[in-house]
Amino acid sequence: MSDRMVEYGGAMDRLRPLFPKSHGKPRVDDRRVLSGIIFVNRNGLRWRDAPREYGPHKTLYNRWKRWNAMGVFIRMMEGLATGKAEPQTIMIDATYLKAHRTAFELRLKRGSGRLIGRTKGGMNTKLHAVTDRNGRPLDFFMTAGQISDYTGAVALLDSLPPAEWMLADRGYDADWFREALEEKGIKPCIPGRKSRAKPVKYDKRKYKRRHRIEIMFGRLKDWRRVATRYDRCPTVFFSAVCLAATVLFWL
Repeated sequence: MSDRMVEYGGAMDRLRPLFPKSHGKPRVDDRRVLSGIIFVNRNGLRWRDAPREYGPHKTLYNRWKRWNAMGVFIRMMEGLATGKAEPQTIMIDATYLKAHRTAFELRLKRGSGRLIGRTKGGMNTKLHAVTDRNGRPLDFFMTAGQISDYTGAVALLDSLPPAEWMLADRGYDADWFREALEEKGIKPCIPGRKSRAKPVKYDKRKYKRRHRIEIMFGRLKDWRRVATRYDRCPTVFFSAVCLAATVLFWL
């Protein structure tokens, strides 16, 4: 049974302050329930298919829904990242997450509120991310699939940590973005678009580290519930992304 429980070298000691306080009757074992939630999200199972070692599936589902509404899984990632990040160099990029038909087939409660849009690859959600120099996620922002990378850059700009360099691909080559970074004291390391009349100089040696954010997206998509979006509610799906990032990179 222990091999299915959250271990990660004292992870529960670091996570416990981020959980909501128990009132009245003591809560069911947090470690067991969190382990069950992680198992279901990693493997993309129905809640009723969770192994019995994790306890009643209704307990797992109710805790998942309640903590999602309270923003617990988002706070877990942000709380652990704050103390362990190495933000001397940060990176920004975006990726597509395919939406299953169960996430968008009903015709109203859908629309822009669900953050699902049509692209050449079908119906997708776009995940924008900022990471530290090692490719560990610091912040996420989610939009519909057809939304420009610039929208995500604007949303994440104010929450950027103090850093010396920002690495990004040509999709973020815009004068306003470079100027905004420089106002924050961050040097942009972004190659120029081929359509630019005047080539942009950038540190090619430093730019080689940008593959780490691509690796981060690939590892996130190893989680079945992240690689394919089944959730109609965007906040539930966003919590699944934050939980995967916490387990993969910060525990």
